[in-house]
Amino acid sequence: MTLEEKVAQMILLNHPENSKTGIKKYRFGGYLLFADDFKGKSKKQVKKKIKAYQSTAKVKMLIAVDEEGGAITRVSKYKKLRKARFKSPLYMRTHGGIKAVKKDAKAKAKYLKGLGINTVLAPVADTPYKKGNYIYNRAYSTSAKKNSTFIKASFHTSNDGNLITSLKHFPGYGKNGNTHYDIITDKRSKQTYEKRDLKPFKAGIKAGAPMILVNHDIVSCFDKENTASLSPAVHKYMRETLGYDGVIITDSLGMEAAKKKYGNNEKIAVLAVKAGNDMLCTNYASLSVNAIIKAVKEGEISEEQINQSVLRILKMKYQYKIIK
Repeated sequence: MTLEEKVAQMILLNHPENSKTGIKKYRFGGYLLFADDFKGKSKKQVKKKIKAYQSTAKVKMLIAVDEEGGAITRVSKYKKLRKARFKSPLYMRTHGGIKAVKKDAKAKAKYLKGLGINTVLAPVADTPYKKGNYIYNRAYSTSAKKNSTFIKASFHTSNDGNLITSLKHFPGYGKNGNTHYDIITDKRSKQTYEKRDLKPFKAGIKAGAPMILVNHDIVSCFDKENTASLSPAVHKYMRETLGYDGVIITDSLGMEAAKKKYGNNEKIAVLAVKAGNDMLCTNYASLSVNAIIKAVKEGEISEEQINQSVLRILKMKYQYKIIK
């Protein structure tokens, strides 16, 4: 693969229909589809569109959605595509427990794979502190121990359905606010994280989670300056302390916490790679690829690091039979 092709593999492009420039040139690693990509379409039309996306790819892509259930449903919210939207993790936990979680994960894997979607940015491994916390309605429980059990069950069932999952939002929102709109600084101690919030992530890692998504909180016990998503210290902890060797992906780099903190989109892309991310979830695909290539050519990022990230991505695609 050329350097350009390798860097393109590291991009999960948001809203491909709104970002046509560079798609055919770069052949990105994946597309993240949103509700607008499914609105008004039949199952047949969705399958046809995804098949067309894959037909242009030199290396078959991740076709991803945020389909957590409940309020965060991009596909099943439309009755033309499914009679009822998938229920939230909280609903599953309170209406059937572990059996309901497994049944839901099995149904979701079968449904999404049937449409040509091979990746879901879920399950939510965050552990909120109480009802009313931003992440509460998207999480299974306020108990880290219970969350760990549900995360393992969800992952194993999704894995049996050959659906790539992504644990999120590392290292855990807890009681923090919404980074879609502002910069959030988390002042919890590392001891608190390790005794509580990291438990579900550790359970997912032990179960073999293929991908982990990192949030945009500034977690001061790891790094007082950078968001977790762009923090070398956070990524070093994931690799060296937790022993994780799967794919690490950023939360969307178009979120306000990232933009307000770092401003320049080229700078964000380069910092994301330097921090240790294998994939960048971004609206600024062509711009990001060009900025990363420039950084490699100027010696700011080593091509060996790019190679390691691409190898992880390709291994994951091979494991889940996206490529042969």
